[in-house]
Amino acid sequence: MTNKEHAKDTCPLVYQCRLPLSTRTVNHLADLLRRHLKSGPGGGFLPPGKIAVIVLAVLRHDQRLADLAGGNDVSDSTVRRWRDEVIALLAAQAPRLDRALKKIARQGGEVVLIDGTFVHTRRRTGKADRKNYSGKHRHHGLHFLALTDERGRLIWISAARPGRTHDNTAARHDHILVHLRAAGLGALADLG
Repeated sequence: MTNKEHAKDTCPLVYQCRLPLSTRTVNHLADLLRRHLKSGPGGGFLPPGKIAVIVLAVLRHDQRLADLAGGNDVSDSTVRRWRDEVIALLAAQAPRLDRALKKIARQGGEVVLIDGTFVHTRRRTGKADRKNYSGKHRHHGLHFLALTDERGRLIWISAARPGRTHDNTAARHDHILVHLRAAGLGALADLG
């Protein structure tokens, strides 16, 4: 039996999950996709709103691509492409660190809060396995460095790094101190 064939006396099962999404989120993502599909080659198999919901289901529930693809009559490579395109579109909207800090300084802010966070992930295979293992957390994952304003609102987050990365190392790689000095801001951080 191949992946495309079904055993006798069975039928494919498509199941639903409930996503707590705001209309604003789905519409924003659908508008981004609509503009991208008009400027890019060809078009989508589905309307941008449905693509947005599929991608959000993949990102929110870590749903297997093949499961969502089969339920929507597209290939899993198409869902993978949609996921990667949406991540790239959202990342392009993220503020650069220097611009985010200058905006805080213009608004009268004096300090930012810096903290690293560890996001648990599944264990990877091969050589990439060890660098994503955090001895501190005793789990595989990714490290992010986040900057917030004085009220705790997120103003910038770093790219994902291997889980074994320390907060100080991530701050050095992102040149956080240089950008803070250029914007004339101070920083508060924990001992990490």
